[in-house]
Parts: sequence; C-alpha cells; structure tokens
Amino acid sequence: SFGGNAETPALLLLQVALLHWLSSQTEEDRRMLAAVTGIQVGRELLNRLTGQDKRECILSIADFVQKNPRASQTQINAEVEKNVVMFAARVQALESTPIF
Repeated sequence: SFGGNAETPALLLLQVALLHWLSSQTEEDRRMLAAVTGIQVGRELLNRLTGQDKRECILSIADFVQKNPRASQTQINAEVEKNVVMFAARVQALESTPIF
C-alpha cells in the first residue's frame, strides 16, 4: 500500500529497476537492478542493526538505574553519556563498513 511510508520511494525505485530489467534483460539494467537491490538491502540491515544497538543502549541505561537506585543525577547523566557515545560509535562503524 502507498501511504507516505518512508520506505515507499525506495521500494518503488526497486520495482521500477526490476520492471525495466525484466522488459530489457540487458546487462546494464541487470547491474542497475543489482545496485538498487544492494542499496535497499544495506539500508534495511543498517536499520535493523542500529535498532538493535539502540535497544541495547536503552536497556543498559535502565539496568544501571535499576541496580543503582541511589545514583545521583550526575552519575545517571554520566552513564547515559557513556552509553550514547558507545551507540554512536557502533552506528558509525556500521556505516563505514562495506556490506558486500
């Protein structure tokens, strides 16, 4: 269904590339389809991996707060900052690592 979903343009581009290749069967169109498919797969993998990292970041902070009920706001802020920095480093590493 088309309803303004953020994935709609990428899916539409993939479908156009597939349709174009199916009608022409040229090597150039096959390469274009492979490139568009690779981008879509990479984007989905990055979204899933960063989503998992984000959940781990949040759970780690929640675990710290639960295990340290008397922690000061400064201590909690330091724990949050530490986890956010680790999350950002993981995302940056994922973005800079080639998928294929």
